[in-house]
Amino acid sequence: MNNLALKAAENLSKIRETKPLIHNITNYVVMNYTANVLLSMGASPVMAHAENEVEEMVSFAGALVLNIGTLSDAWIHSMIKAGIKAREMGTPVILDPVGSGATTLRTRTANQIIRETGVTLIRGNASEILSLRKADSRTRGVDAIHSVEDAAGIAPVLAKELGTTLAITGPEDIVTDGTRMARIIGGHPLMTKVTGTGCSATAIAGAFSAVDPDPFSAACSALAFFGLAGKKAGESSSAPGSFMIALLDALYTLTPDEVKSECQILPIAPEDFSDCLKKNA
Repeated sequence: MNNLALKAAENLSKIRETKPLIHNITNYVVMNYTANVLLSMGASPVMAHAENEVEEMVSFAGALVLNIGTLSDAWIHSMIKAGIKAREMGTPVILDPVGSGATTLRTRTANQIIRETGVTLIRGNASEILSLRKADSRTRGVDAIHSVEDAAGIAPVLAKELGTTLAITGPEDIVTDGTRMARIIGGHPLMTKVTGTGCSATAIAGAFSAVDPDPFSAACSALAFFGLAGKKAGESSSAPGSFMIALLDALYTLTPDEVKSECQILPIAPEDFSDCLKKNA
């Protein structure tokens, strides 16, 4: 067990004790499932996207989660408005740049949210995260990057460039704030067969961010907890339908002691981290 595993267990206990309100402006494909994910783990979800109420709603939330999966002009305005209010209040803003890089609208919107709201944590897959890099600061080999493993060398540079913490998810996860870096091992192959598991990881990161002021340890905690829940759900499931329900059950039953003893958060050694920065500066 390392300090990050202990922190993950402590954070889970805090969530269940305080039941933080997590304000989600998210895509309507996953609203129901991600709300149930947050409820199952012990947080309190609210899905509110009307422009004339988002400032009021975020004013008493513990974190704001912005997910660009099903965009419209009205939702973009609401996300920016809520994000600016959250920044004013010091409330963490977590961004899921769903499909960024696939269309101009998604990429432009993700970058606008980052620029205007002061995002504290971004959770996405390797392609989504890498689409956010500035055109005039391309890092070596970036055009060939498609996996978390390949993205590990670029991530710390990009985190510094964007001024945020990055959580890149896949078969294994990488978290970095440009100064620290960790690898998280967990999950199950069936997680890729259920709509909304990536979005759920982002919502969970919002819950952990609500109780942990350090985005790096909050992200590590969230992904370790979710990965362990996915692993346990997979042990009792043979197909996507049963897995989807088993995952909610695992999020509900997983204890802080289990997180402390079983989650796998592997800090990356400073010398290896320095090599990443030198190669991709």
